[in-house]
Amino acid sequence: MALQESDSELEAGDVAPDFELPGVDGETYTLDSFDADALLVVFTCNHCPYAQAKFDLLNELAENEDVAVVGINANDAEEYPEDSVEKMRDLVAEGRIAYDAYLRDESAEVARAYGAVCTPDPFLFRREDGAYRLAYHGRLDDALGPDEEATEFYIRQAIDAVRAGEPVDIDPGPSRGCGIKWP
Repeated sequence: MALQESDSELEAGDVAPDFELPGVDGETYTLDSFDADALLVVFTCNHCPYAQAKFDLLNELAENEDVAVVGINANDAEEYPEDSVEKMRDLVAEGRIAYDAYLRDESAEVARAYGAVCTPDPFLFRREDGAYRLAYHGRLDDALGPDEEATEFYIRQAIDAVRAGEPVDIDPGPSRGCGIKWP
């Protein structure tokens, strides 16, 4: 487990890179598949303890009607079988993951387009002029290790700002987690 910090080149206001990816539900998803004021795209996986520690938070966020939470798993499933589509489906079926969509980025092209490097690596977009534009890229909360309890939830603050039509004025530092296992 190699700890990495995110260093995406996407900046506030940049349009979300488009994608067309299969979901574990058998559907194919693009940015247009989501009809929410706030879109949270999180590069994540099944096996990373940093990603696992955020499952519950992401599930809670996905319960909100005006926020769409999209998990994208770009890890090499041959080297890391726990990140296979079958295991992704199992986690959804068990209720361990309840995002609006859990997608498979087999080639990791989408992860590269976003500049994602770790799991979890969250990108929050606001819908503006018919496009999703980056509003926040940073830590989900203040728990830096998988065994720590969060006391401050930066992503909730960022989502509240997006929903209120305000700028996101928080910068807790880059997201941290296991490095993406590139195929």
